[in-house]
Amino acid sequence: MPNPPTRTKQTRQKTYNIKKPLRILLADDHALVRAGLRKLLEQIPAVEIVGEAANGLEACRLARSLNPDLVLMDISMTVLNGVEATAQLLKSSDAQVLILSMYANSDYVQRALKAGARGYLLKEATNTELELAIESVRKGKIYLSPAVVTDVLDECLDYLGQTSKQEGGELEVLTPRQRQILQLIVEGNTNSDIADLLHLSIKTVEAHRSELMHRLDIHDVPSLVRYAMRMGIIPPERPIDEPAA
Repeated sequence: MPNPPTRTKQTRQKTYNIKKPLRILLADDHALVRAGLRKLLEQIPAVEIVGEAANGLEACRLARSLNPDLVLMDISMTVLNGVEATAQLLKSSDAQVLILSMYANSDYVQRALKAGARGYLLKEATNTELELAIESVRKGKIYLSPAVVTDVLDECLDYLGQTSKQEGGELEVLTPRQRQILQLIVEGNTNSDIADLLHLSIKTVEAHRSELMHRLDIHDVPSLVRYAMRMGIIPPERPIDEPAA
């Protein structure tokens, strides 16, 4: 999976005076879609349609000349698609971009957010959701259609899991008993202490200790402590004495 969305420019979290009309530029390569959007937007208080663009390149040009507060940008347009248009537009405009899309795929969402969009709204959205998305962006928030949120979060969790593996191994490579012993080790218990607590022989504890270090590829106690802090086994701020053997 690609890295989580990043911005080369400072992230825009611009907010607007609610009493002042929000100036909106429509960008979609279908005239009927633009007409439908215009009709819906005209029903929303404090919204002003300042222009319409039939492709991404025209959207960039009009954003420079009309200085809108928000661009409703179709993701799939001729000449220049919505993602590329968003990236180019934000180089020379302070407008926020809300992507309109028929695709719920998380890859599209990530590309849009990485380009700088402040929201991703599916075209199947209701009038109420359209107004909610616009209001969220108006207040400086990011809006995602509920239908895409789960996939995006799943992708983020997958990425975090891959990162954890790269940083020292997943806890899942350990058995429940090994995870238990790991915590006891980093909490400062000796092999003898652990044996007493778990009703095991010292040799069994030593075997588990050796195996868990091998699986994690960590071979000293201070490194185990740092690993445990990073993985949330123990709080980072918690003072821990170096465990004895």
